[in-house]
Amino acid sequence: MTDDSTTTPGRIDFHHHFMPTSMLTSGLFGDTSGWKFQKDEAGWTPQVSVDFMDQLQIDTAILSIPNDIESRLPEGKRRHVARELNTLTRQAMEDHPGRFGLFAHLPTPTDVDAALEELTYAFDVLGADGITLTNVYGVGDEARSLGDPIFEPLWAELDRRRALVFLHGEQTPGSNRAPSKFLPTPVSETPNETYKGAADLVTSGRKRQFPNVRIILSHSGGSTPVLAARVATLGAFHLGCELSADEILADFRTFYYETALSGFETNLVALESFVEPDHILFGTDFPAANPKTVNWFTNNVDAYFEARPEMLARVMHDNAYSLLPRLTAGTPAQL
Repeated sequence: MTDDSTTTPGRIDFHHHFMPTSMLTSGLFGDTSGWKFQKDEAGWTPQVSVDFMDQLQIDTAILSIPNDIESRLPEGKRRHVARELNTLTRQAMEDHPGRFGLFAHLPTPTDVDAALEELTYAFDVLGADGITLTNVYGVGDEARSLGDPIFEPLWAELDRRRALVFLHGEQTPGSNRAPSKFLPTPVSETPNETYKGAADLVTSGRKRQFPNVRIILSHSGGSTPVLAARVATLGAFHLGCELSADEILADFRTFYYETALSGFETNLVALESFVEPDHILFGTDFPAANPKTVNWFTNNVDAYFEARPEMLARVMHDNAYSLLPRLTAGTPAQL
């Protein structure tokens, strides 16, 4: 890719987090996850992201909140946090025209009325590009995965709007402690939570029931490309799923997959063998992933597709333009 950004499109980053410093220090992003930010990474502002994006030739980053944060708040404060976060993100879009988009955060969707109210506001007032969902809400016996019937009104509205959804794996620790400090929840649990969310949406029939919702799986779906066949065969042949093995695999292939923290040859070979070329997108996971990490994965993606510039262009921006046509104009979403 050349440095002439006036003639060559830059990258579109589908996995880029909105992380104001006040929320990082408050523990709302999951201080039980074991994830550590380095001292020089503690301060984040939209300008920090813009500077990083310029270095990596990213035209636009779609901002999102990485997990369910309302459960960490007193009940009386939960319904107002999403509006505050989404409004702040919209302000970042207006302060930096063309550089950001918005995957709106919803109040914990088990509160269906609150989630639908914020969804409507996000799309109709803030001009959101889509919404972000976590694969599961609640813990233990109270946990509800996205295929649960409680979410049907939400999926129905998303389907009516032909909405774009960014699905991120939950960052709640498992029943056992992390194996070591090098394997905190975002490393050992989150990618598999994304897979579990995708598998639940497929086997519950929600993916087929609401086909107009376009869902992007974070981190290339985690373990989804290699475990989809396991779900399909055991679900259909052993556990009595109403869908056939072929139908289950076909539904897994309707997800979109982005490359954050997974842009490595092994992952990309598996992904290319599993989904159509127009279902692979670019992502970074900045600022949760630091620039050194992001650059390593991005360089790997560039090298993998180097001999196929048309496919590299698809992954970096052309597929994004198909999902979000407003990006081709390089302008923020219109109110």
